Amino acid sequence: MGAFEYQALDPKGKTRKGVSQGDSARHVRQILREQGLVPLSVTGVQEERLGAGRRAAAAGTRRRRARITTNALAVITRQFATLLGSGMTVEETLSALASQAEGYQVKSVLSGIRAQVMEGRSLAEAIESYPRSFPEIYKASVAAGEQSGNLSLVLERLADFVEGRQVLKQRVSIALIYPVILTVVSILIVTGLLVYVVPKVVQVFENSGQSLPLLTRILIALGEFLQQYGLWILGAGGVAAVVLTVVFRLEGPRYQLHRAILATPGLRRLSRGLNTARMARTLAIMVSSGVPLLASMRAAEGVVSNMVLKANLREAAGEVAEGVSINRALSRRGNFPPLLIQMVASGEASGELGNMLEKSASVMERELESRVAVLVGLFEPVMILFMGCVVLLIVLAILLPIFDLNTLIG
Repeated sequence: MGAFEYQALDPKGKTRKGVSQGDSARHVRQILREQGLVPLSVTGVQEERLGAGRRAAAAGTRRRRARITTNALAVITRQFATLLGSGMTVEETLSALASQAEGYQVKSVLSGIRAQVMEGRSLAEAIESYPRSFPEIYKASVAAGEQSGNLSLVLERLADFVEGRQVLKQRVSIALIYPVILTVVSILIVTGLLVYVVPKVVQVFENSGQSLPLLTRILIALGEFLQQYGLWILGAGGVAAVVLTVVFRLEGPRYQLHRAILATPGLRRLSRGLNTARMARTLAIMVSSGVPLLASMRAAEGVVSNMVLKANLREAAGEVAEGVSINRALSRRGNFPPLLIQMVASGEASGELGNMLEKSASVMERELESRVAVLVGLFEPVMILFMGCVVLLIVLAILLPIFDLNTLIG
């Protein structure tokens, strides 16, 4: 049998292209008619051409480096679910999304997925070709939706998941913007006062031959030190930041760092709350979509950033594969919140694991947001108080020589 390229019309009048096996072009036309297609052209393909096509496809896969941002993915998923729920086919939906997409990368990814779907691949297989644009939960959930015939419902849940994750990320980021700006501005102000203002003001008293107070001399020495070595300190800090970034990209040091974070009381609750909320939300969407529990747990590893918790989840998945209940497997690790374990146990007992996971994720997300808000609220007055103390020391360093000079004159 030989290979033949064909173009044919489907019952809806759409042009389909592909490759079919047959004894002859006439045989392939007969096969297409039996499939309900109207053949337009059938052309023989040489094996070398097929090999070149496969190599070109592989090269094209390597070139697919385009990445869809989380915000764009949330918009696309919601539109996909809405259009698909209105009765449009997957091909028509992808075509509509690609035509109205903003940005070359988004349009390129959607067009590539549509091309693969039209070639006969499933939507999940096409999505798998773009791992940088779609997380593992996306591919697994879409595959489950295609198998169950509830793709539009699965996409609705995925849209809720992506939008909720984006909202949580934005809230945490916005909450941290003000403290970061306040810290940077405070450091710049204090540095400017020590380097430029204090030396010029105090120079008047130095020229008079007056003995300066200890506080004034300390600030003058600190200002001179910053003038001479400030750039060196800044450069050394930049180098240290780069070195630490490179070091903590290594698996061993990063694992130890994450272990230290979980051992620190304040940081433990933040890191654990953020990661377990993501994990619970991911498990909820996948279990509710019909994805097997083991596949859901393995996919949830991708949203857990703390390596210790990731390893704990992997170990728990191994125990679940051996027949252990998920709540018992998680509780043995000792790093997952008791609330999550209790709600998982309740979900397993009632048969509503997906619903209980979703509720636990919502509770932990609200707790995380409130905790971040409290920390930010405490940081602001502490930073203002610290700045007030620093400015007070600088003012005293300038005023003390004036008081001493008035005393001498008196």
